[in-house]
Amino acid sequence: MKTIQSKSLLSLIIIFFIIGFSTSAKELISYNVANYSDSTLDSINPNIHLKSALVKNPGWVVYPVSLQEHRDESKEYVKKYSKEQRSYIIYMFNRGKKYFPKATDIFDKYDVPDEFQMLPALESNFNPNAVSNAGAVGYWQFMGELASEYGLSISHKNDERKNFTKSTVAAAKFFRDQLNTFNDDILLAVAAFNCGMGRVSSALKKSSKSNPDFWDIKEYLPKETRIFVMKFISLNVIAANYDKFLNHKLNFNEPPLIQLAQVDSSRKDISLNKNSL
Repeated sequence: MKTIQSKSLLSLIIIFFIIGFSTSAKELISYNVANYSDSTLDSINPNIHLKSALVKNPGWVVYPVSLQEHRDESKEYVKKYSKEQRSYIIYMFNRGKKYFPKATDIFDKYDVPDEFQMLPALESNFNPNAVSNAGAVGYWQFMGELASEYGLSISHKNDERKNFTKSTVAAAKFFRDQLNTFNDDILLAVAAFNCGMGRVSSALKKSSKSNPDFWDIKEYLPKETRIFVMKFISLNVIAANYDKFLNHKLNFNEPPLIQLAQVDSSRKDISLNKNSL
C-alpha cells in the first residue's frame, strides 16, 4: 500500500511540474526557454526534494529572467495594462507571429536579449510605413541620423527603415552597444532607445547611487519614457504567461509554490478492508 501511495504522490508532483512549464506563448512568440527559467525553487530553498511535496505553482506568474528582479515594482502596472489593453495585446501578438521568429534569430546572432522583440509592437504596431511626429520611420521608428549610423540606407526610392530584417539588424547592433554602455541593464537600453542616450546618461548622473538602474533614475526621465519602459515590461510578462492571460488567470496573488497534501501511509485502507471481508 505504501508503494502505491508513493507512486501516486510522485505522479501528482510530475503532473504539476508539466503544467507549470507548458505555455502556448512559446509557440506564438519566439523566446529562448532559458530566458523564462523560474529560479523560485532555488531561491527559496535549494535543499527542497520531491519528498517534501512542495512544488512549483502552475498559477504563478512567471517573469523573464532579465526582468524578475524588480517584480514588485512592475506587477501593478502589468495587471492594469493587461486588463485595459487586452484587445490591443491580442491583436499585436497575432500580428507579430511572422515577425517574432525573425527578430529572435537576428538577436541571437548579435547576442542581445529576445525581450527586445516586443518593441516594434510599441513603436509602430508592426507597420513599416509608420512615421512619428518627430520624423522617425519604420518598424523600429529610427530617426534618420541614428539609422544611418547603424548602416541603414535612406533615399526617396528606398528607405531601409521599412525593411524588417535590415532594420532589426540595425536595432540589434544598437541594443548591443547600449547594453555595453549601461552594464547590461536591459531597461536602461530601452529607455535610451526611446528618449536618447544623452537623457539617460544625464538621469544616471542625477542619481545618488553608485550603480543606479532604471528604477533609481525613472523620476529623472521623461514621462513618455517611463510609460514606454513599463509597457515593454508588461508585454514581456504577458508573453511569458500568455495562456493565463488569454484565460483571464493572470493572478499576481498566486504563491510561487504549493504543497500537496501528503497521505499518511500508516493508516489502513478501510474500503479495502471491507472488500476483503
